[in-house]
This record gives sequence, C-alpha cells and structure tokens, in this order.
Amino acid sequence: MPHSTPPQTLDATQCYPALRARDARFDGYWFVGVSSTGVYCRPVCRVRTPLERNCTFYTHAAAAELAGFRPCLKCRPELAPRAYSAFEATRSLADAARARLDAGVDASLATLAERLGVTDRHLRRVFVAQFGVTPQQYLQTQRLLLAKRLLTDTQAPVAEVALHAGFGSLRPFQHAWGTQYRLPPSQLRRQATAADKLADASLQLSYRQPYDALALLRFLALRAVPGVELVDETGLRLTRNLRLFGAAGQVALALQLERRVLRVQASPALWQHTAALLALLRQWLDLDADPDAIAVHLRGAGLPVTAGLRLPGCPDRFELCVRALLGQQITVAAARTLATRLVAQFGEDLPEAERLHPDAPSRLFPRFERLAHAGEAEIARIGMPGSRARALQGLARAWPGLAFAQGLGTPEQAEAELQQLSGIGPWTAAYAIMRGWPWPDRFLPGDVVLKKRLAARPALRPEACAPYRSYAVLHLWNINE
Repeated sequence: MPHSTPPQTLDATQCYPALRARDARFDGYWFVGVSSTGVYCRPVCRVRTPLERNCTFYTHAAAAELAGFRPCLKCRPELAPRAYSAFEATRSLADAARARLDAGVDASLATLAERLGVTDRHLRRVFVAQFGVTPQQYLQTQRLLLAKRLLTDTQAPVAEVALHAGFGSLRPFQHAWGTQYRLPPSQLRRQATAADKLADASLQLSYRQPYDALALLRFLALRAVPGVELVDETGLRLTRNLRLFGAAGQVALALQLERRVLRVQASPALWQHTAALLALLRQWLDLDADPDAIAVHLRGAGLPVTAGLRLPGCPDRFELCVRALLGQQITVAAARTLATRLVAQFGEDLPEAERLHPDAPSRLFPRFERLAHAGEAEIARIGMPGSRARALQGLARAWPGLAFAQGLGTPEQAEAELQQLSGIGPWTAAYAIMRGWPWPDRFLPGDVVLKKRLAARPALRPEACAPYRSYAVLHLWNINE
C-alpha cells in the first residue's frame, strides 16, 4: 500500500517492556506491528511475545495499517479502549475532527473542514501532525475495523456490513478490504470462534478498569424517565430509546465486568448508523477515561477518591438541556416527575418493530420541533411556572441554530451561547456542558451541595482539580455527610 505520509512510531525501548508484561494500562494508547507476521496487535495480546527487533510501535491503528500491517485476529485491535487524555477533550482542531470522523458525521474532507471553520489543506496538515495519517486514511481504517467487528460478532450479510460500516456499497468495501487485509471477508468469518458468533447480533465495547458501574447506573437510575429508559442496577443493564440522524430506535446495554466489556444490542433503525451509535455509547458511558490517572490527580489536589467513577454523558443534548431546565430549583425526583409528564404529553411512541423485547420502554423524548410549536400554556400544564415554560419553548426554537447542538466551537463558546437564552443561567449552562459536551473540566457555579462540601474542606480548591473538575464534582456529590 503506498504511503503518502510517514506513520508515527514510538520508542521501542519504552514500549517493549509493557508488551512483554501485557500491561493493560497501555491498551489503546499504542499498537505493535510485528514484521515477522505482518499483523499489528494490542499490548495485551496473548500470543507469544515477538522479538523486539521485529516490533514497531504506533500511536494509532490507522498508523499501523498505513505501514502495511493487518489487525490481529486474536486480540482484535478494533476492540481496544480509545486513547484518552484530559487535554484531548479540549477539542484541539485535530481532536474535534477525529471525534466527527468516529461518529460518521462528516465523510468528505471539504465538508469536515467547513464545519470546523478551516481550509481542508490546513485541517489535513494538523491532522497528520497529530496522528500521523490523513483524515481520509484515518476514516478508512475506522470503517475497515468496524466492518471487521461486524463480520466477527454478527451474522449480518457482507453487503449489509459494507453499508453499516460506511462504505455505501459492496464494491468499494471489497476493494478496500482486499487491498488492506489481503483476505476475503468470508475467511475472517471462518476463522472466528464459536463464542464470537452471536445470534442476537450484539457488539461489544471495551473499557479500562476500574469501572464503577454501580455508581454510574445509580446516577442514571435516579434520573431515568419511565417509558424512555430502564435501568437495572442489579443486573448491570440499561435499555434506552433514542434518535440518531433522525432514526428512532432502541439500544440495550449489558455490562460484563469479568470480561471488561459492554455488550450492545440495537434495534434495526440504529444498526443503520453503527459507527455513530458506538461513538455515542463510548461518550455517554465514559468508556475511554483513564480512571487511575484521574484518581491520582484528584488525590494530589486533596480530594479523597476511589478510582473508577465515570462522568455520565448523555445520548441527546437537547433532552439534557430540557431536563436541566426542568430541574432548576427543585429536587432530582421532582425533575424526573416533570420530565415524565413532558414525555407523556409531547413525546411519541417508539415503533413496535424497534422494541428489543415486549417489556422494553416504548416512548421517545419530545422532538425540539414539537416543543417549539407547543403553546406556552400547554407546556406549563405539566406543572411548571410560566417563565420556565417560556424558557423551554425558547430553547426549542433556538435549537437548530445553536452550535452547541452540533458540538462545534469550544466548550466556553457553547456555554456562553446557552446563557444568552432566556431562563438558562450559569449553573444550567455549566451542567449542560459538563454532561452534554461532555467536558471533563467544568465546576458548577453556585451549586449548593458543592458549596457545603467545600466549606467542610477549606484546603480543597477546585482549581487544583483541573483538568478533571467535572470528576471532582461527582466525587463531592457522592460524599455521604
């Protein structure tokens, strides 16, 4: 495969000891290409450790594939947790572009550059400088790895795999697959183990340990809206209705702690947007955080923490903003009651064909268009003041034009944009950024509970918790006093 850019490599003397130890802390942060086999692996691969002289270490899977290596069929690089740092979340230009490519939002370089407000030439240059590959090369690798995952984990026909992975049709997929991996898709299926063949067409997402699943599910359960979502804390399961690119469907998630994976089932409409769905789930459940690094930093700032607490994102930014508005100056339980009434009054039924089981949630959260055209008095009838009903209506009417809705700009710009809307103050805007961006470094101004916790700990300064102040908020909220 011709190389238009040199792939980024890492120092073997630093990486090889971790490879020999199969150190899970480095999983997803780099990959090793093995010249004697022509494949690239994760640091945790259980095959015999190759000789150091045969190893080259790459920062990303795309860089390893650019160098001509094929993904290992044993450790499956497509399942590795994604590399993460707090500074990546600051949305540098290259990081913002990668996030949109991961989610399948923009396919062409010209469109992507226009969305991000730069020229395609400049975007290509900064992307190559940070990741060692062009945006097109990165996207091609992501599509191929998604196709590999679908071929291994599902029984979907190859033509459907091509469509779900973003190739548009079978022919370009077969060409890209054959050029890069030099084996037919059917051979990969023959080599997949029986345990990987899932009759229920589920996929798996991995994450780094520790993962405080109970705390995350408890947080979501307290806020779960009946009819839209169902949280089973005991069974570590979560079922949720959502819209993706206009398609309404249902996703069912099961955390398997012993295997360090999240098992994903999706209804037919959501399978049409597999890449976007998986990217959304990783962000919503904070699967890519580095819990040990976060815990070490917060302890150093004087906050006693237990590693594993994750920052709950959201599956729908508009819904999060609405629910933040509903929750102003009332308890979490009261806000949940208002949200339940809102869904009953303005929501829609999920098509029965999209429900994964008979007892699954059956309602969809209201569209912004429905609330934008609803009367103020009609909204207020769910039990909220007229001023708040006007604020909710104003948010819905402004929503299509907000950069926050598309995740564009910076968190600071998005927060300022929200505060320009009537009824949205500093706390509401900051909360929307913390969970809706999601943003790992936002402290909530004026939060009563946080003020109380900080008053009891005068030596603790929120600034010292940067760049993980959002995680500090969660830890302080969770303290029992």
